[in-house]
Amino acid sequence: MFVDTVDYCAKDAPRRLVESLRQTGFAVLVRHPLPSGLIEHLYHDWLTFFESGDKTPYHFDPVRQDGWFPPEVSETAKGSQLRDLKAFYHIYLWGRIPPGLRQDVLAYFGVATALASELLGWIEAALPVEVAASLSEPLSDMVLGSSNTLLRMLYYPPLSGEEAPGALRAAEHEDINLITLLPSATEPGLEVCDRQGRWHAVSYEDGALVVNVGDMLQEATQHWLPSTPHRVVNPTGEWARQPCISAPLFLHPRGDVVLSPRYTAADYLHERLCELGIK
Repeated sequence: MFVDTVDYCAKDAPRRLVESLRQTGFAVLVRHPLPSGLIEHLYHDWLTFFESGDKTPYHFDPVRQDGWFPPEVSETAKGSQLRDLKAFYHIYLWGRIPPGLRQDVLAYFGVATALASELLGWIEAALPVEVAASLSEPLSDMVLGSSNTLLRMLYYPPLSGEEAPGALRAAEHEDINLITLLPSATEPGLEVCDRQGRWHAVSYEDGALVVNVGDMLQEATQHWLPSTPHRVVNPTGEWARQPCISAPLFLHPRGDVVLSPRYTAADYLHERLCELGIK
């Protein structure tokens, strides 16, 4: 399975990015504008947050879905019987953010959302005429005024050896949203499933950015772009004794956006959160 590595600064970057997304649902972007120093600070500070202190004041709100989700209430991927081996913190611009982490979080949220919106524009420009005509509104308009875009700080604890057989850091799943931006995590482990059901490791390159299609974009484009199953496998050797941090940004449309005759964005999101067992 060929997930292309695309140079953001190259003249053909939009074409190559969309082509890789069209074929695999994924692309890897290098020389992108997200500040590496800011990402490093985020990872360092959030690792400290997850591994120390009382997080009870930030316990997730089951209605608003912001805040800290401890491992015992982590997601159970659709079709899986086992919870993922992770904890995470949901950050929305309107939500709760620990004061000491707020400045860097808001700075990263701003630049990452701007890049995600730009990449969505690349996709929009490449849509076939008939697919573009079928949209309820242009893709770039779907995110205007959206309060649903989510930055998730993910914490994968070191493996103890006592995990349930078959449990993974993140079991097979697809993302819910339009597109996801995932900077390189502190460890490898991301795998993507091809159309023959075979799993392939996504290139782990320091400073790279993984971009992938979510279910809402697949729905809106009538499957012209595929939302591809992916997972995070458990590490072995020295990696298994280390925690891992990552920070996917999920670009979401407004809740009232009509994705298809079957779904609004709000309906789709509610259905999936219920399936994941976190709402």
